[in-house]
Amino acid sequence: MPDMEGNKDAKQYQSDVAQKTEGFFLKGSNSLEWGMKDRLARIFNPVSGHTVMLAFDHGYIMGPTSGLERMDLTIVPLIEYADCIMCTRGALRTIVPPTAGKPVSLRYSAGTTVLTELNDECVMDIEEAIRINASLLAVMVAVGDRYEAITIRNLTRTVDLGSRFGIPTLGVTAIGKDMTRDARYLSMASRVCAENGAHVVKTYYCDGFEKVAATCPVPIVLAGGKKLPELDALEMAYKAIDQGAAGVDMGRNIFQAGDPIAMIQAVRAVVHDMETPDKAYDLYNTLKNQK
Repeated sequence: MPDMEGNKDAKQYQSDVAQKTEGFFLKGSNSLEWGMKDRLARIFNPVSGHTVMLAFDHGYIMGPTSGLERMDLTIVPLIEYADCIMCTRGALRTIVPPTAGKPVSLRYSAGTTVLTELNDECVMDIEEAIRINASLLAVMVAVGDRYEAITIRNLTRTVDLGSRFGIPTLGVTAIGKDMTRDARYLSMASRVCAENGAHVVKTYYCDGFEKVAATCPVPIVLAGGKKLPELDALEMAYKAIDQGAAGVDMGRNIFQAGDPIAMIQAVRAVVHDMETPDKAYDLYNTLKNQK
C-alpha cells in the first residue's frame, strides 16, 4: 500500500480544459464496449480506417485447394504483410506462428463441403474462440438459400455470445443459388447481417457497389472471390474502397497470384494509400522482378 506520509494535495485539475471524448473511427461502432473497439482497432488501421485481411480458410469446405496445399510454405510468408488473418482453428494451431502478432478473424461456422450442398452449418463453442484469442468471429449467412434461417440463427447466436465476451462478429454473405450477385441482392444480404447484429460484413463487389456500402450501417470488407488477373484484382479493390468499403478480405487473388508477396503489398498500397490500380500493378511488377 502506498505510504500516505508526505502526500501532497493534487493541484493539476486543469478545470479550464474539458476532458476529451473521442468518437470511434469505424462506422456504426461508437457505442460498442471497450474490448470490442480494441479488437476492431487492431483489425482496422486507425489512420486509414481500412484493413487488408488475408483469407486462407478455404480448406474447411474445399480441402487442399491450389495455393493451400502447403500453407506453411505459401501462407506463412504472407502473414507479416496482412493487417488480419482469416483462418480456421486447425490452420491457426498448425501453421500460424504465435509470434506473428496478427489479429485473427476466426472461421467460426462450419458444415457441409463442396461435395454436398453448401451452407448447412453450425457454430463453434465460444470458449474455443476465447482460448485462441480470436479478434473477430466469421459466420456464413446464406440469405435466399434453403439454409437461410439456420445461418441467421448461427449469426445471432454468435453475436450474443461474442458480445458477452467482447468479441465482434463478421457476417459473411453467401450467394443463394437463385440470387443474382447484384447491388439489390448484396445490399439486402449485407443489411440483414448488420440488422441481426454483425459488427462487420464481408460481401462481394458488383456494379452499383456504392449502394451496398452506403446502406450497410457497419463496415463492409470486400470478398476477393475467384482468382482474377492481378491488375483486375487491384482494380476491383480500388473501386470497392473508393465506393465505401473499409477494406478487403482476399485469399485466392493473393496466394494464387504469380508472386503472392508482391501482390499483397500491391493490395496494401491500394487499400491504405488509395494508390491507383496502374501504379499498384507497377509496384507489383517491380517487387516481383526484384527476386
